[in-house]
Amino acid sequence: MTRIKCCGMTRVEDARLAAQLGTDAIGVVMTSRSKRRVSLEHARSIVDAMPPFVTTVALCMDDDADFVRAVIETVRPAMLQFHGMESDPWCAQFGQPYLKAIAMGEGAAALAQLRAFPRAAGLLLDGHGLGEAGGTGKTFDWSLMPRDLTQPLILAGGLTPANVQMAIRTANPWAVDVSSGIESAPGIKDPVKLRDFIAAVRAVS
Repeated sequence: MTRIKCCGMTRVEDARLAAQLGTDAIGVVMTSRSKRRVSLEHARSIVDAMPPFVTTVALCMDDDADFVRAVIETVRPAMLQFHGMESDPWCAQFGQPYLKAIAMGEGAAALAQLRAFPRAAGLLLDGHGLGEAGGTGKTFDWSLMPRDLTQPLILAGGLTPANVQMAIRTANPWAVDVSSGIESAPGIKDPVKLRDFIAAVRAVS
């Protein structure tokens, strides 16, 4: 079964609806480089609203270590997600399970990075370019998704209710991650798109 992460949550009601519809995880964006950024306190309110068995993920991107520690202390996410140029030792220093995003906008050249994060709980292959924030709505060549890694691979970038089934059939990921594809505006989730996306994933997996 393909797991689902709904990222870029900025409203408690959107996160609650995603959980009710069956998402496996929700993400809150902490980095100042994103238009979906929320404050530490607001992120905590979203995390606190989640029922049992919905994983909470806090996304950072080239933020300093003290800020990441503040995220851990205040937001208390189950996992961290790093979207920048962070190294494996840097990500691992916090003693928290973490996901590492790989910028697949470079195409096959980006695949070398997949083996650079042995301590990551999973690798998130996103359609953005190197140095760009996620949530761009860009896809990449899903056939590049490798099949020989032991770490779970999460497919992201430009996924929508209309294309997610084809993406799953092509890439066979452990999970899919969606943000802009279920929005009416940046950070504002559309309940119909959210419902349709989750239903589409469940129908194919």
